[in-house]
Amino acid sequence: MTRPPLPPFTEETARQKVQAAEDAWNTCDPEKVAGAYSVDSEWRNRSEFIKGREEIVAFLRRKWARELDYSLRKDLWSFSENRIAVRFQYECHDADGQWWRSYGNELWEFDDEGYMRRREASINDVPIEESERRIHGPRPESERGQTFPLQ
Repeated sequence: MTRPPLPPFTEETARQKVQAAEDAWNTCDPEKVAGAYSVDSEWRNRSEFIKGREEIVAFLRRKWARELDYSLRKDLWSFSENRIAVRFQYECHDADGQWWRSYGNELWEFDDEGYMRRREASINDVPIEESERRIHGPRPESERGQTFPLQ
């Protein structure tokens, strides 16, 4: 079973992979998100190391239990062969009502079937006021393909 688009990537297919990832993560559905990763996928997320779909699902359940009203934007940064680099921003609030904007970069590596076998994420969090929010739910169709501003 494959998960198109498959490597080697073109700019068009790399953008499709990035948008598909953004769409999946915005569902906040751990099983749906984990389905894009190989069974033995390896992650580094901040300081945490994760291996395999079961650990990915457990990680995402913990993440979205504390990162409430999560909304994400991803942008293609670079690609070649079976690798894609993205930059992203997401916003969420914690149980105390503090809003956060998180900025990050991810390095992705895909297997021949189109599943992500490696993900390395570096992320920084910035406290924001609710009035400073810029990301409200999934990306509207009219904004697909547009780069999300840094600030």
